[in-house]
Amino acid sequence: MNAIVALCHFCELHGPRTLFCTEVLHSPLPQGASSGDISGQNEQAEEEEGGIQMSSRIRSHSPAEGASADSSSPGPKKSDMCEGCRSLAGGHPGYVSHDKETSIKYVSHQHPNHPQLFSIVRQACVRSLSCEVCPGREGPIFFGDEQHGFVFSHTFFIKDSLARGFQRWYSIITIMMDRIYLINSWPFLLGKIRGIIDELQGKALKVFEAEQYGCPQRAQRMNTAFTPFLHQRNGNAARSLTSLTNDENLWACLHTSFAWLLKACGSRLTEKLLEGAPTEDTLVQMEKLADLKEESEGWDGSEEEEKPSSQPDVVEGQELSKCSPETSLMPDCSSWNVAHRRLSVFRSLRHMRQVLGASAFRMLAWHVLMGNQVIWKARDMDLVQSAFDVLRSMLPVGCVRIIPYSDQYEEAYRCNFLGLSPQVQIPSHILSSEFAVLVEVRTATRSSLYPTLFDDEQSLNKYEFVVTSGSPVAADRVGPTILNKIEAALTNQNLSVDVVDQCLVCLKEEWMNKVKVLFKFTKVDSRPKEDTQKLLSILGAAEEDNVKLLKFWMTGLSKTYKSHLMSTVRSPTSSESRN
Repeated sequence: MNAIVALCHFCELHGPRTLFCTEVLHSPLPQGASSGDISGQNEQAEEEEGGIQMSSRIRSHSPAEGASADSSSPGPKKSDMCEGCRSLAGGHPGYVSHDKETSIKYVSHQHPNHPQLFSIVRQACVRSLSCEVCPGREGPIFFGDEQHGFVFSHTFFIKDSLARGFQRWYSIITIMMDRIYLINSWPFLLGKIRGIIDELQGKALKVFEAEQYGCPQRAQRMNTAFTPFLHQRNGNAARSLTSLTNDENLWACLHTSFAWLLKACGSRLTEKLLEGAPTEDTLVQMEKLADLKEESEGWDGSEEEEKPSSQPDVVEGQELSKCSPETSLMPDCSSWNVAHRRLSVFRSLRHMRQVLGASAFRMLAWHVLMGNQVIWKARDMDLVQSAFDVLRSMLPVGCVRIIPYSDQYEEAYRCNFLGLSPQVQIPSHILSSEFAVLVEVRTATRSSLYPTLFDDEQSLNKYEFVVTSGSPVAADRVGPTILNKIEAALTNQNLSVDVVDQCLVCLKEEWMNKVKVLFKFTKVDSRPKEDTQKLLSILGAAEEDNVKLLKFWMTGLSKTYKSHLMSTVRSPTSSESRN
């Protein structure tokens, strides 16, 4: 991440000062930087923080690029600095960490070497400790502009028994030119920087309590209450942060923390090359992944222990088996993934059509496309999961809500795919409902075995499948257009399974585009019913089944698309153009 992280301090004698900063170097070190380690520091430490390996060592790094630390250096003069304003001792080479993966170097010193960077960091330091402050003077804040960069600043206090009010004021700032990237990194930076601050405050508090126990300053100050102000100020010399925390390795630790922060923050957000506009499925998947990450940050260990394992889980339409490894938030997720990889009963829609039969498959597919509840009752959980993985490919991602396997019936508003054990009793009104279809997987008798499956499908030979519904689909019923096209592709033996999958993707995208047009026409523009009927005729979706399908698929539109349309309608330019 192209940014600078800095620790700043408000000195009572000199005002805001930069104590320590870490920056990223993408080019080789300057010629003035020696490759040899300083005496007593020639050991190379291999560190690993959250899977990020770095090779950290202290190197002879000059204060400026090839220049000596004289009056031409962008930093302040030594006469303008006290112990509280100084981090590294005079002549200290600074710290350098080498990232093995990217060949990027993270360099830490008191001030940036480049004059322009020094000016930017200096201005951010002054603003973070003067005008850009949260209520209470402690906490995070965001400020900046295009010219001087954007800043995430977190101010905090460090206990000091010799300071006014027994505390000194510090801030940790992150500066970069990319405003959007920095705002998106706010939750990550807040958590990690808060951890660094807590560690500093904890060390300083121990030193403060020890000093107060040995020599209480409050009583001593009460006795010298009439001492002239200037004498009191000059006698209260500033103390370095290493003295306040009693940690001689403080700056080396801060360098490691800041370098890891820059590396991790740059790695957590990645760019993806998208050929054309992202599909609705892609947008919905991104939204669900973001929701899962937000939920994972809000969950603690106690909540996970209290969550009953037997209760079926549905998270924004994403079932257990589809959790990615980095968002495995539920305890059963890994077991479902392992089971799915171990045994895939139904290989494709074409395979399922061969197993169920043409008429039973058409009834099942019709209910799936219409958004009715699809219930599978079977002892084999792998079979149910495999069936759902195949059937869900006919729907947009936003329309899928799955409970893979449950010991009790779940209402249709919770899921449109429901797996049940054979012992579960389904309410009678569901069995007779036209908005549900039941697939019962029974142990097959010898006479009902499928002869076409004897050769290579031993797992399915022992089952027979009974598909029932309160509203069976008549053989002569036209049905939705997309269903007829899907069946045509499945029956065409000249098309391979991969080609059929691509046809299915194209069909879904075609009908999602019709859904978008209908959504804008009816929900956003609020057109009358007569105009809507004309639009449906133009779209080739005037039949009853097609209308029902479009209305159901409308629930799968992404929040991004809906909010974009709403914001476009509310904008004054769009209303003017419509007039």
